[in-house]
Amino acid sequence: MTSETLKVRLSGRVFAHFQLELDFEVPPGITVLFGPSGAGKSTALSAIAGLRAVERGRVTLGQIPWFDSEARLELPVHQRKVAYLFQSRALFPHLTALQNVTFGLHGSPDAQARARKMLERMRVAHLASRKPATFSGGEAQRVALARAFAPGPKLVLLDEPFTALDRPLRTELYAEVTALIAEAGAPALLVTHDPDEARALGTRFIGLDAGRSGPAALT
Repeated sequence: MTSETLKVRLSGRVFAHFQLELDFEVPPGITVLFGPSGAGKSTALSAIAGLRAVERGRVTLGQIPWFDSEARLELPVHQRKVAYLFQSRALFPHLTALQNVTFGLHGSPDAQARARKMLERMRVAHLASRKPATFSGGEAQRVALARAFAPGPKLVLLDEPFTALDRPLRTELYAEVTALIAEAGAPALLVTHDPDEARALGTRFIGLDAGRSGPAALT
């Protein structure tokens, strides 16, 4: 369990014509990164996770630097222990549910037991030997949640993971995600352009417009 604050200060081009200017902190719990489509929300998450290169800045979790352009330091993505949950869920289609969850445990001796326990927690233990093509949308999302949280993440990044789900299922998953994040004691950054979702999940809010962070205006 961690109780460290994520500090982000990034500036510069990410793509040829897109500029990021981020300056914010994410304490333990759910912080919402809110803004219109095309504002750069997904790009910001990718930069924090280390999947996109940014020209200048610094990203730290607690006292540990993940990226520091002045010191020419960049912690590899696999060492950051980030749970990254996408809208697409990004499950491996050739692996079973159990194999998808154990994949992120990197050969841990109790990987199978941990994976089964998390599938049970997500109420999809019956899918353990089945592949994603046979899952419903809600089942796939639960397996994705199990895979994301099984390793005990230090940071949780949620990139509009509920958009494709109907409202009743979305509301049900809100409660489960909130509980998982509270148990992990980790900072979480949720990307959404839905003000109702932002209010339902977030306790802190950051606005993003044209790549620049600032106060959030929930309308």
